[in-house]
Amino acid sequence: MQNKTYTIRTMSREEIDLAIEWAAEEGWNPGLNDADCYFAADSKGFLVGLLGDTPVATISVIKYGDAFGFLGFYIVAPEYRGNGYGIQIWNAGLEYLKGMNIGLDGVLAQQENYKKSGFELAYRNIRYEGVGGGTIPGKVEIVELSELPFGVVDKYDQPFFPVKRPQFIKPWISQPDSYALGIMEDGHLAGYGVIRKCRKGYKIGPLFANNPEFAESLFLALKSKTSVSDPLFLDTPEVNQEAVALARKYQMKPSFETARMYKGDFPDIPLSRLYGVTSFEIG
Repeated sequence: MQNKTYTIRTMSREEIDLAIEWAAEEGWNPGLNDADCYFAADSKGFLVGLLGDTPVATISVIKYGDAFGFLGFYIVAPEYRGNGYGIQIWNAGLEYLKGMNIGLDGVLAQQENYKKSGFELAYRNIRYEGVGGGTIPGKVEIVELSELPFGVVDKYDQPFFPVKRPQFIKPWISQPDSYALGIMEDGHLAGYGVIRKCRKGYKIGPLFANNPEFAESLFLALKSKTSVSDPLFLDTPEVNQEAVALARKYQMKPSFETARMYKGDFPDIPLSRLYGVTSFEIG
């Protein structure tokens, strides 16, 4: 092992599947089509650390324009941990995002390590797990997002992320094995959500809405696209107590949590209208 050179380079699209597989092995339960969407966001934003020709470490450092990046998929293969490969690819990732505000959703155990690199805790996200099924609620106007001009969806999404991200949202809302729904009020989009098939069950994310009632209606409409035999996941920002209450109302239980941290200013995001995080890996 000691005679092999450790190198770090950008992943090809095919190699990103390895990062997704490692994430699945770590219990992060990625979506079936996440890799294509992440690659669309930034084709140069995945790095791999190689010992000789053997992949031993990964990280994603997705650039959204020139001002903001999001870090994820920071994984070292278990048999290679403790040899410094992780910190090297970590530093390479931070170099790629140099000068930007950077966000991440880290496991709580690593929070102190991230602080050493200048990240500060903004709030916690809690993953709730329940079951699918149910019916679409009446008395509200639920539409397929594909029926709306993309510009309408993109405009609604913008306040919920530090910068514009059309290159990611466009494939995200149209990916296979998913449903993307909006709720209308007086002819205007008043919330939207996506549910996608994952290695285990389905995840709802994002879930954005103008008020708790619309969030619940969207949640039920998305939930109805699955069956009672399907595990269902919703990642809520703990600071939005209405989001937490929504998960609990439908007997969902906490199963995982992350620390949302930023290396720079905390973005001005309307967390009171953010009921479901898009993805722990990409923001």
